[in-house]
Amino acid sequence: MASEKHFKYVILGGGVAAGYAAREFAKQGVKPGELAIISKEAVAPYERPALSKAYLFPQNPARLPGFHVCVGSGGERLLPEWYSEKGIELILSTEIVKADLATKTLTSAAGATFTYEILLIATGSSVIKLTDFGTQGAESNNILYLREIDDADKLVAAIQAKKGGKAVVVGGGYIGLELSAVLKMNDFDVTMVFPEPWCMPRLFTADIAAFYEAYYANKGVKIVKGTIAVGFDADANGDVTAVKLKDGTVLEADIVVVGVGGRPLTTLFKGQVAEEKGGIKTDAFFETSVPGVYAIGDVATFPLKMYNELRRVEHVDHARKSAEQAVKAIKGKESGESVPEYDYLPYFYSRSFDLSWQFYGDNVGETILFGDSDPTSAKPKFGSYWIKDGKVLGAFLEGGSPDDNKAIAKVAKAQPPVGNLEELKKEGLQFASKI
Repeated sequence: MASEKHFKYVILGGGVAAGYAAREFAKQGVKPGELAIISKEAVAPYERPALSKAYLFPQNPARLPGFHVCVGSGGERLLPEWYSEKGIELILSTEIVKADLATKTLTSAAGATFTYEILLIATGSSVIKLTDFGTQGAESNNILYLREIDDADKLVAAIQAKKGGKAVVVGGGYIGLELSAVLKMNDFDVTMVFPEPWCMPRLFTADIAAFYEAYYANKGVKIVKGTIAVGFDADANGDVTAVKLKDGTVLEADIVVVGVGGRPLTTLFKGQVAEEKGGIKTDAFFETSVPGVYAIGDVATFPLKMYNELRRVEHVDHARKSAEQAVKAIKGKESGESVPEYDYLPYFYSRSFDLSWQFYGDNVGETILFGDSDPTSAKPKFGSYWIKDGKVLGAFLEGGSPDDNKAIAKVAKAQPPVGNLEELKKEGLQFASKI
């Protein structure tokens, strides 16, 4: 008979949201043995953004235990010992294959069962693979993805094995841009390939993208736009040797890194809980349609109060904040104290080479570009505002100081009226500093 364990609270998933939820439970007060984290990963929760950045640096790379949560937001580092001191059970290397919300039972691949009173779904996203689409040759060796630390370790090994070789990066989003930079830093010959007319199209305007594409080109990164990878060649060992593009181009490759997006991991709960916009639908406290079941981070489709709509946000900042909100709500319910509704200001950021940008708010409406967006400048510093119905709804800034970034966040939150777009362009960052 396989084992059965019971907990008052179970967090399913071991990523950023799980770690921040555990910290909030400890802060609010949790008795030893009440809380468990069940994770298919072999390590305690860590700050996932490090994997596409410092983990892959050629000099002084980040390694665990250095970037366990909650160091990414300036909090204390929760080592495995922290969980045992708090009486929180970390159940690692355990994949849950069945969830029965009616009987409050989770079953692992090994046949162990876990029962709970309150469940936090923090399963995050899985990476979309080219093998999912049956792309020819996509199963070849050294075609790599990045989501978890195991993926990052494979990438590190490939970078060392193929030193100074040719890398092709498929995808022009976050992962594409961050990994192209880090592969270049590792002395690879790098080519980026993506189907859209410019990089980061979900957020960047053509003007913003033009800066990054030129900056990357100056660093020696080649960019091929408007086409996709349709197949791969491999040698007798099954190692990838070339990427075949739809436009007929063939690119030599020792390593291929694919970053074409993720899918929220909601399959375990299909048909048991209300879903919306690809995620699990929640209220402003992250409770789902099933009482006592909460969903946080990438998987949650929640009311975005500022814009009066339901949205799903895939970003570390929301993973942290949604986790804290859900635990406060759970604890508030128990003590009869009310908790304010989640009022999230969308926030995205990225760092690559010597660049660092932040974005706050909503990227809808007309845009203006201000500042120095010359990619050959010693210290480029520029931004954009998004204006709709006479109000500034979104703000982007490259090369800002911490105070500058606070200022653009304030603009996006306050949504100040703006009369003349030419004036706004002239004022640039000054407009934000006045809020």
